[in-house]
Amino acid sequence: MISGIYYTSYEQDMALRKTPAQRIRLAILILLLLSFPFFASRYYLTLANQIGIAVIGAIGLNILVGYTGQISLGQGAFMAVGAYTAGILTAHYGVPWWASIPVAALFTALVGTFFGLPSLRLKGLYLAIATLAAQVIILWIVTHWKAVTGGVEALVVPTPKLFGVKMNTDFNFYWVIWGTAVLITIMTVNLFRTHYGRAFVAIRDQDIAASVMGIDLFRYKLLAFAISSFVVGLAGALLAHYRTIVNWERFTMDVSVTYLAMIIIGGLGSVTGSYLGAAFMTLLPALITNLGRAMKASFPAIEGLIPFIQLAIFGLVIIIFLIFESEGLNKIWKDIKDYFRLWPFSY
Repeated sequence: MISGIYYTSYEQDMALRKTPAQRIRLAILILLLLSFPFFASRYYLTLANQIGIAVIGAIGLNILVGYTGQISLGQGAFMAVGAYTAGILTAHYGVPWWASIPVAALFTALVGTFFGLPSLRLKGLYLAIATLAAQVIILWIVTHWKAVTGGVEALVVPTPKLFGVKMNTDFNFYWVIWGTAVLITIMTVNLFRTHYGRAFVAIRDQDIAASVMGIDLFRYKLLAFAISSFVVGLAGALLAHYRTIVNWERFTMDVSVTYLAMIIIGGLGSVTGSYLGAAFMTLLPALITNLGRAMKASFPAIEGLIPFIQLAIFGLVIIIFLIFESEGLNKIWKDIKDYFRLWPFSY
């Protein structure tokens, strides 16, 4: 009896989906993504769009933290760069919304590369503090450069249109968000099949050994910051055109911590973990809010406690995963798949 996976050719070994079960699961997922907006209510479409943007941002952060081992607490700031750049280009300079998105992503990559310069000398907690400085500096610029960003006032972005059709509706922008998420997923998966991706992983595992093997640490660390910031900038630009209002309060330190929690709970160094963590951290507050509203009739005071309950559960979930499953939801999903794939010798 065959128990396990055995490759008989290089083509099988290099395939993105190596088994029939993986291909079937992928086909089911694609079918669900394509059919979901046609039967989902507006509320669930909004949640799906929020998850899609979170997935893109989480993948971007995972490239830097999970795959390259460079700690970052500046996620919210880099998303702000992407959002404000796209919004300013469209609102003030008349750039088409679809063209402003890649431009904003490229500019965010430049900003991320600049703030990645200390990564050659710093690592761990010290690098985290450096990226935290980026968070503070960028938000200070956003809130004080009134002539460009509008300061603390919201930046109103023109309604995105394509062939005369408004694109910022939940249904229409769903295709933009999830189409981008799929492209970023394919790009990321293939990135870590190249020598660039393998260099990132080598730096994460042991940067001194990577340097001895001939990997230019400075070059590849900056490249990791650039690629990560590019993807994060995409998420910010999409958010700007989806909401058509850009406000600095959407990109505070809380956002950076939330995205860091996404990849910790989902699984560091895993694209699947980015999906699972983004979905979990987006749906959890919605679930708590809905439960609070359902209990409002019996406990009227609970409505005012919901924000504090969310923070408490948020912290508790992170602690539980760090203690009991440090590799996140991706490890749980992998264990489930392994059990059935290796049965009856799953031990």
